[in-house]
Amino acid sequence: MIEVKRGRPEHVAGIARVCIEGRQDAIAGLKSLENIKRNNQIFYNHDRITRELSEAEGWDGYFAALDDGNVAGAIGGGMVDAEKSEIYVLYLDPKRRREGIGTQLLNYLTEIQLQKGSKEQWVSVLKGNDKGIPFYEAKGFQFMHEKDAYGNVEGEDYLSLRYRRYI
Repeated sequence: MIEVKRGRPEHVAGIARVCIEGRQDAIAGLKSLENIKRNNQIFYNHDRITRELSEAEGWDGYFAALDDGNVAGAIGGGMVDAEKSEIYVLYLDPKRRREGIGTQLLNYLTEIQLQKGSKEQWVSVLKGNDKGIPFYEAKGFQFMHEKDAYGNVEGEDYLSLRYRRYI
């Protein structure tokens, strides 16, 4: 049975694993291997995840979906302003897709953001991500616009699709 809870130090390796493997599964072929590796090293390294377990300004912390103590998925987000929140990361172990784990994680973070006053939730999804886009659309997110993908460097022109839903 899946239990969602705030990430703890003993979950860091599992959070890193599901973020790296889940991201690779979702965007393979959409971004260069160099871009994927670079951003994995920046965002999903042990030290950064450890620092980001706790809340900070604009960041609610990491939350993990645990199955018998093993991390099956992870989510993180934060408040953008008094009534807007963002989902910055939501990844699953690729072998655990379609079990409702992503929905459990999204519901958990949404409840936290509602308690903080959020009335709308935003997310960026890489253009062409045929795993993430249908998930968010099924949860009521609506496409708003395109923008340059976060993490692009000079010479990269990857695009993110910005989605919003009212909560």
